[in-house]
Amino acid sequence: MKMKPSDLNLYLVGDRSWLKDQSMDCVIESVLAAGVTFLQYREKALTLEENKINAAALKVIAEKYHIPFVVNDDIDLALEIGADGVHVGQSDLEASQARTRIGDDKILGVSVRTVEEAINAKAAGADYLGVGAMFPTDTKKDACAVSFETLREICKTVDLPVVAIGGIQLSNLLQLQDSGIEGVAVISAILAQDDPAEATKNLKTLCKFIKRDQVSASNESEKLQGGTSI
Repeated sequence: MKMKPSDLNLYLVGDRSWLKDQSMDCVIESVLAAGVTFLQYREKALTLEENKINAAALKVIAEKYHIPFVVNDDIDLALEIGADGVHVGQSDLEASQARTRIGDDKILGVSVRTVEEAINAKAAGADYLGVGAMFPTDTKKDACAVSFETLREICKTVDLPVVAIGGIQLSNLLQLQDSGIEGVAVISAILAQDDPAEATKNLKTLCKFIKRDQVSASNESEKLQGGTSI
């Protein structure tokens, strides 16, 4: 499956360490049904065999909902299970090498923090960019913040769809409005919530306003935050 820019609207990074005694498969099925539009598999603490089994199971669920499914960093795993692509960071395999290994028909996402890195990622064959961390995050405690101005400059300079990532929650999502992004990538804003499906629906509602008028967005945000614990 190749991606459309709109597929990045609500991007979930799957990390079971955030789950509250729930089955990853069940949670992922529920949030895809509720509106998640893109799924990344990222697990750092599992064995190779566990990763293979779990990633393959999530791929089946993603296919059921016609959602692009990529694997973080691990190209061997992505190719073995037939994932739609991979996502690599600046400290992982170089993007150009990743593109060579996965071929032209797979999705390649690249994490960037500067305009220069974004330009290089496009030249290497990236299909989309992940930019962040936009806000403080417990997921990557050593991640340095990217300014709103840098995010907007990346979106203006590089003709690739951009998803913002890092510390994004219902309470701060609209601060990214008018930046030029296609969507947001989240982890705890969905997986750490008591009701991941409901959290997904609330985030999805605000994602509609990323490129739309601020007054309507602010009104909708106040309504949602009045009824959610996020």
